[in-house]
Amino acid sequence: QVQLVESGGGLVQAGGSLRLSCAASGRTFSNYVIGWFRQAPGKEREFVAYIRKSGGSTYYADSVKGRFTISRDNAKNTVYLQMNSLKPEDTAVYYCAARPLLIPSTTPSEYDYWGQGTQVTVSS
Repeated sequence: QVQLVESGGGLVQAGGSLRLSCAASGRTFSNYVIGWFRQAPGKEREFVAYIRKSGGSTYYADSVKGRFTISRDNAKNTVYLQMNSLKPEDTAVYYCAARPLLIPSTTPSEYDYWGQGTQVTVSS
């Protein structure tokens, strides 16, 4: 079992930055692929980025590539999502999720553990 808690969301103007954190507790955090997803009102939950357990391999959705950076600190059991050059279309509830298998995924249903989410609102 892994418990995840997101933080760092808020209201920011377009072009601004936020850093989200995903703090984990429970089983060995470093064994999990961690993904970030987001869900805007009336839309399905969508993939944003993932990072493999070693931290050396990352993957991003095209919509955030070059603007967002995912990283992890296994000693602190925390994964970060640095979001720069934010756009109004980035507005959503952001969730982190954990997948206990070696093969990462961009599909929400393939992640076993989820945080409660943190709201990110980007004003124009």
